[in-house]
Amino acid sequence: MTKRTLSGTNRKQRRKSGFRARMRTKNGRKVIQARRKKGRYRLAVG
Repeated sequence: MTKRTLSGTNRKQRRKSGFRARMRTKNGRKVIQARRKKGRYRLAVG
């Protein structure tokens, strides 16, 4: 069987778009704030 075309690693995903990664920057905090306001069940990956 051949490999799927789209794949990534969990570590990379969390480092880029995890909660702690978002909280590190001003704009990231804005993202979390906007998602809280919208009532998202999941604020970030991880």
